[in-house]
Amino acid sequence: MHDRPATPPPPPPGRSTASRRAARAALALGVCSVLLLVLVAVRWHPLLSADGDLSRTTHRWAVHHHEVTHAFRVLTDWVWDPLTMRLVCAAVVVWLVWRRAAWWTALWLAATCALAGLAQQVVKAAVGRPRPVWPDPVDSAHYAAFPSGHALTATVVCGLLLWLLHRAGPGRVLWRTAVTAALVSVAGVGVTRVWLGVHWPSDVLGGWLFGALLVALAVLVYEWPWDRRPGPRAGRRG
Repeated sequence: MHDRPATPPPPPPGRSTASRRAARAALALGVCSVLLLVLVAVRWHPLLSADGDLSRTTHRWAVHHHEVTHAFRVLTDWVWDPLTMRLVCAAVVVWLVWRRAAWWTALWLAATCALAGLAQQVVKAAVGRPRPVWPDPVDSAHYAAFPSGHALTATVVCGLLLWLLHRAGPGRVLWRTAVTAALVSVAGVGVTRVWLGVHWPSDVLGGWLFGALLVALAVLVYEWPWDRRPGPRAGRRG
C-alpha cells in the first residue's frame, strides 16, 4: 500500500482574515481620502463654507475661554505633538529590537512612521492650502494646512500600536485602557487644532483619513507575504 502524498498544512488561522479586512479598509479609506483631497484642492464651496462657519465659532470660544485655550496649547504642543508621538513610537521600536526576535516588526513600525511623515509633507506641498488667518490669533503654525500633521501622526502611531497590542493578546482591562487612550488622543488632537485656529476642520478630517489609510496599508504589507506561504512559519516574527 502506497503512502498518500503529503499535502501542505493550511496557513495559520487569522492571517488571511486580517489581510482581507486590511485590504477592504484600505480601499474604503483610500476612496474617502482622495475624494476629500479633490474637494479641498478644487475649493468646493459647501466644504469651504462649513469649514469657515465651524472655525469662526471655535475661534470665538478660544478667544473668550483663556483657560481652556491654554490647556489645549499644552496638550497639542507637548502631549499630542508629532514629536512626542514619534518618540513614543521610537521607544516601542527600541523595545522590539531589544527583544531581538521582533526585529522585523521594529523595522516595519519605524519605516511606517517615517513614511507617514514624508507622505504628510508631500500632500501638504501638493495641495498648498493656506491656514486660517485671524485678527486675534491664539496660536500659530507653519507649513500648509491640509492635512493636519498632528491628526495624521496621532492616528498612525496610535493605530499601529493598538494593532501590535491586539496581536499580543492583552487582557480586557489593558485593551480597554489602550483603546480609550488612543481614541482620546486622536480625537483630542483634532479638536485642539481647530480650537486653536491653526487648521480647518477638513484638515483634521484629512489627517484622520490619511492616517487610518496608512495604518491599513501597513497592516496589509505586514500580513500579505505570510498569508501566501503554504505551511507553518519557519519562525515566529515579532
